Amino acid sequence: MTLLATLILIALALLGAPLFAVIAASAMLGFYSIEVDLAVIAIEIYRLAEMPVLLAIPLFTFAGYLLSESRAAERLVHLSSSLLGWMPGGLAIVALTACALFTAFTGASGVTIVALGALLYPALMQGGYKENFSLGLITTSGSLGLLFAPSLPLILYAIVAQQMGLGFSLSIDEMFLAGIIPGLLMLMLLSGWVFWNHRSIPLNPFSAREAGTALWNARWELPLPFIVLGGVYSGFFAISEAAAVTVIYVLFVEMALYREISIKKLPQIMRSSMVLVGAILLILGVSLASTNYLIDAEVPNMLFETIREYVDSKLTFLILLNIFLLILGTMLDIFSALVIMVPLLLPIAIGYGIDPVHLGIIFLANMQIGYFTPPVGMNLFIASYRFETPIMQLYRATWPFFIILLLAVLIITYVPALSLWLPGR
Repeated sequence: MTLLATLILIALALLGAPLFAVIAASAMLGFYSIEVDLAVIAIEIYRLAEMPVLLAIPLFTFAGYLLSESRAAERLVHLSSSLLGWMPGGLAIVALTACALFTAFTGASGVTIVALGALLYPALMQGGYKENFSLGLITTSGSLGLLFAPSLPLILYAIVAQQMGLGFSLSIDEMFLAGIIPGLLMLMLLSGWVFWNHRSIPLNPFSAREAGTALWNARWELPLPFIVLGGVYSGFFAISEAAAVTVIYVLFVEMALYREISIKKLPQIMRSSMVLVGAILLILGVSLASTNYLIDAEVPNMLFETIREYVDSKLTFLILLNIFLLILGTMLDIFSALVIMVPLLLPIAIGYGIDPVHLGIIFLANMQIGYFTPPVGMNLFIASYRFETPIMQLYRATWPFFIILLLAVLIITYVPALSLWLPGR
């Protein structure tokens, strides 16, 4: 591919051309330049459509959208508050936990800020928490659940890595297990800081009656994580089967038992969720074709040799990788970043002796922070619009949370066992 063509494609991307069109054009130009039949692109998209595990993406997305349109978020917050509200900083810890669980199922941090912000922000303000703290907490915790199953980014990373054919084993189950300890580490560090900083705020006494009421109200949604994760890890369900069971269960609970979603509303929810899925799958399809071109042209090998000239140490490479991913997270949404950058970074990381599962957790942990990293982190703008707050105030509000989560990312990066112990790698 000529330098002129590359510059034109970059210019088109900067001017707002659809990402899938830019990626497809780059793949077509690349294959044309090495005289490979362009039918290979259609073959790659067809190969993607044949993957049974691909069914998990639209099904989990639809289930997440159903939950976000019901009053599930309200019940989750009430339950967490009744169980944890008596602790110092308890309400803030409730917000962290609720947002993480909600993001894990919806797969989109922006949805969490919009859906839970209306419940949590007024509650935090009434509970005696400062305005900047409350804003920073909700803006930050909107992306916390990306490391917890059944988060879409975990599934997507595994699919992209599997399709590269680099001679290693990696499954969605392993990614689900790998994210548990790093995700809990982030939650624990933030919760510890919140606990210490707000130990002087007056506490609400624990009420067994209120806790019992909250448990009863959420009785149908509480089994959902156990059904999904228990079914997958026990070997009773495959990932795609677990996704199907999740949709059927959520549909039954929200439409027949709680009756919060009407049949009239269902087509709109389907449409909204499938618009997101369509965008992901289209980008994924053309990206796999682009990945094949990169591998055929030995681009990752050339990148690795170039980097190896200047960076000998695995430690130094990991530092540079974290910096790069943090910057990337401010500019690209997580789905685009996964399908564009993983094919380039994975072979290089393997060359430095980094386990592919560990790389996936490092990648997602950094992207999680990138969502609220100044100056252009996406969550900053969503929160600014949602709470009608100046963006500069949000920069200041999220700064302490950024430092704590950056520390967590460094621990996750340099202690691989946190990601690799549960998958047994």
